[in-house]
Amino acid sequence: MKVAVVGVTGLVGRKMLQVLEERQFPVTELTPVASDRSVGRKIDFMGKQWEVISMEQALDKDIDIALFSAGSSVSKQYAPLLAKKGVYVIDNSSAWRMDPDVKLIVPEINGETLTEEDFLIANPNCSTIQMVMVLAPLHKRYGIKRIVVSTYQSVTGAGYMAVEQMIHERSGFFDLKKFPHRIDMNVLPHCDIFLENDYTKEEMKLVNETHKILNDYDIQVSPTAVRVPVIGGHSESVNVEFREDFELNDVREILANTPGVIVMDNPLENEYPMPLWAYDRDEVFVGRLRRDLFVPRALNMWIVADNIRKGAATNAVQIAQIVAKFVKK
Repeated sequence: MKVAVVGVTGLVGRKMLQVLEERQFPVTELTPVASDRSVGRKIDFMGKQWEVISMEQALDKDIDIALFSAGSSVSKQYAPLLAKKGVYVIDNSSAWRMDPDVKLIVPEINGETLTEEDFLIANPNCSTIQMVMVLAPLHKRYGIKRIVVSTYQSVTGAGYMAVEQMIHERSGFFDLKKFPHRIDMNVLPHCDIFLENDYTKEEMKLVNETHKILNDYDIQVSPTAVRVPVIGGHSESVNVEFREDFELNDVREILANTPGVIVMDNPLENEYPMPLWAYDRDEVFVGRLRRDLFVPRALNMWIVADNIRKGAATNAVQIAQIVAKFVKK
């Protein structure tokens, strides 16, 4: 399998390489792609060194599957060009997620909808992925009426510069400004840009992508996205109101039998999901399961996942594992 990783020098691109190796994806030829300033660099992968090339150079390469994680502008310009050549493009940016002709895929939820004609596939936003991983099986059983979600998002979700800003600040240096304010010893109710409706772009992703993935546009989603000085992963406080009533033991059983989800819910023993446990893991962790005190048929939960792995790289590689069987040799 000839695989390209576009944005290979970034946090997600490097993690994609790691996950490809871990899952023993049958890569016979790697095409590492990055911006012009990284062209010529060497990338270690599967015991060999591969030279980074530009996106323009990659257009002339023989590629079966391309994993994109280089931002929306790159994806909008180049992903369709590769798709038209018969390359299966899996895009991690927001460029194509809401395009009605492009499928938005979480393999455990809707991976079976992919066909050999889907040459351009969108990877959902990290915060959406971990939330719907937990909510999808519950929606199937009880029907979701309304979701209130507050996210506590790792600085890794904003890239290398964000991580560097936090580390510099912890060392007493305040020279980097990825965020508009200090991030260390602080939280910012501000992920991505603010829109005309006063919600951020990140918050609206939770609304729109949840509707598309669950294929239910009647679900009411009320989001607040917050950046926290954490590296291990994203956390979410979720209150979900169902159309039908539930028993907590049944909810726990459903989630315990959901592939890719781990129930960690023993608060009396201080066992609950945390970024420390989720770091560099592919599973989505859920705990603090409890009924809403005042709203009938409503449930509170706490969801944590590594946003760079299942929230990005791992989900993309899982999609690649599905479409690999469509590649014609």
